Amino acid sequence: MTTTESVESFRARARAWLADNMPRIDPNAPHLSGDDPAHWVRARELQQKLYAGGFAGICFPAEYGGLGLPHAYQQAFSEEADGYEMPIVLNIPSFSICCATLLEAGSEEQKRRHIGAAIRGEEVLCQFLSEPSGGSDLAGLLTRGVRDGENWIINGAKVWSTFAYGADYGLCLVRTDPDKPKHEGLTMFLMPTRAPGLTMNRIRMADGTDEFCEEFFDNVVLGPEHVVGQVNDGWTVASRQLYHERTAVGGGSIFTSGYAQPPTRPRPDILDLARRSGRGDEPEVRRRVGEAIAMTVVHRQLVDRVSAGIAGGHLPPAAASVPRLFHAEESESHADATVQVSGAAIGVGAEGDEFDYASLHFLCRQAGSLGGGSSEMARNLISERLLGMPREHAADRGVPFNQIKRGDR
Repeated sequence: MTTTESVESFRARARAWLADNMPRIDPNAPHLSGDDPAHWVRARELQQKLYAGGFAGICFPAEYGGLGLPHAYQQAFSEEADGYEMPIVLNIPSFSICCATLLEAGSEEQKRRHIGAAIRGEEVLCQFLSEPSGGSDLAGLLTRGVRDGENWIINGAKVWSTFAYGADYGLCLVRTDPDKPKHEGLTMFLMPTRAPGLTMNRIRMADGTDEFCEEFFDNVVLGPEHVVGQVNDGWTVASRQLYHERTAVGGGSIFTSGYAQPPTRPRPDILDLARRSGRGDEPEVRRRVGEAIAMTVVHRQLVDRVSAGIAGGHLPPAAASVPRLFHAEESESHADATVQVSGAAIGVGAEGDEFDYASLHFLCRQAGSLGGGSSEMARNLISERLLGMPREHAADRGVPFNQIKRGDR
């Protein structure tokens, strides 16, 4: 799609529309986390308002319900939307991972139906990828699909599915041919989250949140229209899905709207913590505050540079692992700094205050090194696919999956 409207004109129009139509964030209002069903109702309502106002799906093609505009327009809108309520929880994984994957690998019917519905606020998508026995070896999954005429019968289990309880469909990777090597006998399905035979449980985390889910599939029946891409070529789809996941977690997706990932609680302001703890004049505290702020600035600049390099063809897609890895380092460093800056106050904060958030932020410090694949996997991708270092040995490479020795046999 081409447009005669300049970015600055678009920005001005967005600024006026936001002021007239979107609610301002009330800092005194109770925080709705992704765990709260009301958050999802609110997110869909806000997405519907964006769509009605002509500011939804800015970078998605017009034929699938978006505006088909370059990323600069999305950036301008996100800058103007700062301070307004936005459906941030829909950014990851619904838009930046699942819809982005369907845009590349889905059929025309899937793209028109599901991307359009997500942009209109009618559908939410999630991922069914990780498994209880899989760890980082996604291609070693055990969930199986057996053909029954035109249909597929799915049995198995998935886990760590972010916000799956708020979704309508999940991109589900399934083994459909165990006679092939593990990467070759997989198929991607778009599975309804309320399909008969699917049981979903929420997982309570150390910080009290339960954004993750586990799913059990007991003879779930899916028709051929649920296959994404080609049968037994699911790894091709999954590879692009993982690329979009790394890009989204690293902060470089063009399909997110608003500047934030969907936090279950606000990220602590380290400068505010230093002031509230009464330690703002201590040299070591000032050093840690400056270091944390610098890491955040560097992360933003790294995302911009790598995203531009990939978009311009100067960097391969594997470069998305660089900001993904730095995101983990920055997040962990920030969590450590909040503890050091807060001092003893972090252990005695009242529920819901800044020090309470800081302590819970520290409890979840490892999340950044696990989301979108572990940091170890990111380092492997960078070394092998970006730096051209030798690929490490894999004893199961090229071996039919049903002949691979596993711990259960």
